[in-house]
Amino acid sequence: MPFHRYVELGRVVLINYGPEAGKLATIIDIVDQNKCLIDGPESITGVTRQVISYKRLALTDLKVDIQRNARQKSLLKAWTEADTMNKWESSSWAKKLTARKTRAGLSDFDRFKVMVAKKQKTAIIAKKMAELA
Repeated sequence: MPFHRYVELGRVVLINYGPEAGKLATIIDIVDQNKCLIDGPESITGVTRQVISYKRLALTDLKVDIQRNARQKSLLKAWTEADTMNKWESSSWAKKLTARKTRAGLSDFDRFKVMVAKKQKTAIIAKKMAELA
């Protein structure tokens, strides 16, 4: 049975638009069919409690066990017990975002060095494949 992500209390979300784009938050209450109340916890993710549209969120597979309108203290405790940040950082989604951010920060010379390294790697692989054939 495939895993489906639902908008539910405790669901960890990635903000994909606005001033806090790229940060994680937790759904702590559902306002209506278009908006929800999210919170960081601020000490870990830097996201303050706010109402945000679902269009600005991407649901992750992570979920923490919290009650409706959980306080900052209980949310922080749930995040640390569930080891949410380590689970997120080890996910392929987070690794891809980190790699994209790193590539965006490269200078022209750094991109040139990456290109040369890729060519060298391809040449080595081609040489080994020719030896095996």
